[in-house]
Amino acid sequence: MTAQDRRRWWALGALAVSVLAVGLDLTVLNLALPALAGSLHAGTGDLQWFIDAYSLVLAAALLPAGLLGDRLGRRKVLTCALALFGAASLACAYATSSGELIAARAVLGLSAAAILPLALAVIPVMFTPAEQPRAIALLGGMTFLGYPVGPILGGWLLDHFWWGSVFLINAPVAVIAVVAVAVLMPESRSEERPRLDLAGILVSAVGLSALTYGVIRAGQDGWGDPAAVATMAVGAVSLGVFVWLELRLGRAGRQPLADLALFRSARFGWGTVLATLVSFTLFGVLFGLPLYFRDVRGLDSLASGLRLVPLMAGMGVGLVTGQKLQTPGRAGAPPRVSMRALITAGLVIMAGGLAAGAGTSVTSGAGFTVVWLAATGLGLGLALPAMLGAALSELTRERSGSGSALITAARQVGAVLGVAGLGTLLSAVYQHSLVLPAALPAAGAEAVRSGVTSGVAVAHAVGSDELLASVRSAYTTGLDALLWTGVVIAVLSALAAVVFLPGRRAGDTAGGPEVAGGASARSASAVQAE
Repeated sequence: MTAQDRRRWWALGALAVSVLAVGLDLTVLNLALPALAGSLHAGTGDLQWFIDAYSLVLAAALLPAGLLGDRLGRRKVLTCALALFGAASLACAYATSSGELIAARAVLGLSAAAILPLALAVIPVMFTPAEQPRAIALLGGMTFLGYPVGPILGGWLLDHFWWGSVFLINAPVAVIAVVAVAVLMPESRSEERPRLDLAGILVSAVGLSALTYGVIRAGQDGWGDPAAVATMAVGAVSLGVFVWLELRLGRAGRQPLADLALFRSARFGWGTVLATLVSFTLFGVLFGLPLYFRDVRGLDSLASGLRLVPLMAGMGVGLVTGQKLQTPGRAGAPPRVSMRALITAGLVIMAGGLAAGAGTSVTSGAGFTVVWLAATGLGLGLALPAMLGAALSELTRERSGSGSALITAARQVGAVLGVAGLGTLLSAVYQHSLVLPAALPAAGAEAVRSGVTSGVAVAHAVGSDELLASVRSAYTTGLDALLWTGVVIAVLSALAAVVFLPGRRAGDTAGGPEVAGGASARSASAVQAE
């Protein structure tokens, strides 16, 4: 490996750690909410905005951030975003009021909106097709690793330090990443600087943020809530207008914010759709499981987080195995397994793990949980990098930033819909399965129906073992329904991969036709000097 090659991989490693930190911020705050309520005198609305401010700004800024990377330079935008991420993390850690924390979380979401897509965007620019499976496995693994690690790390930090420590851990990561990206990563941008599609930026920001907020609101207040329905409708109409505007620009020969023509490619279209469906399923599962461990099994926050380690371990094995299967056995040979085969196999294994998990009961042992979570993680680790690889393989260096932002935006929407949609399903089955004692007061019955945490608290307060057993059994039934839904999604996704994803292209080799002159030649030609 040459010195130039080492620089590229070290730069990607710094980005991978940054992506991990972004993933942590999506889940780690949930555990700190009780401490924040006391320390900052935050009400329920404030607590909701601590989480939503990050998600809404992230959704709104994803597509413009990708375009800015293509226009101004991906290294330049990434460096600024990482520096902003570190500064916003410090602001969050030392916030003294609810307003300060909400504002800092919004800035944190803005920086994350640039980090996530541009970290993906540099892969087609910096690495040859033969190297890309390894790079995607590293970055894709870190993207999803942050979600289950968040509760584990957050639980440990909150047991030993003050609430600000969950944000403070981002500062050294940001410093290291800024230095690594600025020193090690070559600059790249589009040869023809894309125009600023101001109408597309405005309409997409309104559409993505309104849809995200509406879905979050529906998950909290029910899908019949008028405000949630109205906001989702505004988001859906805005996104419809956005699609119309972008297609119109494309037909006129002008560069749109989002190149929707990419979806004509089966690799990009189905790679993106399948990755979105995986995000939908995974986030729904990660929403339901911690409550099962904590309220049904009676574990504390840290122990609940540790129960997700098998998922991470299985994912790690899948990432390494998938990367090896995508690496050629000899120079010039095609990958040992096609992307389509790897995606299909991973989804089938994931479906099998979720199907096993759908047999979860109140008394399920730790060994049972380890097996099905490990199998689910293994399938995810095999399939996800191949999905991303299929989509990224269609991106040119000219529009890799905006194309990666399109992939990331779709996955972000899938994640939000997964939490709200599958969470609503779980709640509906939970309420339907409850058996309440006739003597329970109306206020107590309403509290039990509102959720498993309140249900367990009421059962302990009235000293009813019968009610406690009913609450725990009802929640487990809801969790099983959620997991069966995940099975259906995984199976249908596997069938879609078989039917719609193409196999190897004619003439595909280890590195593809672009690397006939060697990896260093492609890297040099693909990257422009600043």
